[in-house]
Amino acid sequence: MAKVHPQEQESTTSSESHVQCVSNKGERYTVWMKSLVVHSNGCTVYDSNGKIVYRVDNYDRKGGREVNLMDLKGNVVCTIKKRLLAFRCWEGHKEEQPWFQVKRCFTGKIGCTIKVGSQELCIERMSIGKSFGFRMVNKNGGIIAEAKQKHSSSGILLSNDVLTLDLEAGTDHSLIMALITVYGLICRKM
Repeated sequence: MAKVHPQEQESTTSSESHVQCVSNKGERYTVWMKSLVVHSNGCTVYDSNGKIVYRVDNYDRKGGREVNLMDLKGNVVCTIKKRLLAFRCWEGHKEEQPWFQVKRCFTGKIGCTIKVGSQELCIERMSIGKSFGFRMVNKNGGIIAEAKQKHSSSGILLSNDVLTLDLEAGTDHSLIMALITVYGLICRKM
């Protein structure tokens, strides 16, 4: 069975925090749109060393109304809630404080619009056949993160539920993962 995490190895020290929220350099993660918990929906995120960084376990049905983005130890990083009275709207809360809002779009290449404080972002669908590819861009069109179907180190295209996620330097990884979780819920991938 092929490994789903990247093959590149980077040096780490034991004093390093396992989950780095903001990095001064670009990062590459592997997102597996499967839960680690049997009979559950969700996703698992690996760093470039193959260590689990984030996970989402949705014990409810696919596209549940509330899910939690967690770190490896099960600490909740973000709670994501579908607003019942607002059509197509999701909210993210960090430590019970409102953090971001996502609104689904139905037309064009924009999958959803995002508001984080005064910052505006969007997720664009990428037309790559049937694969689940997308990119997150700021209002100026600058790419913040990009996800596409993963290739193994030998060049074999893996299943369409295994993605390579490239994050630009200076991005808040927990925010990007929370937004990708919302997009996965919108697309009913978890």
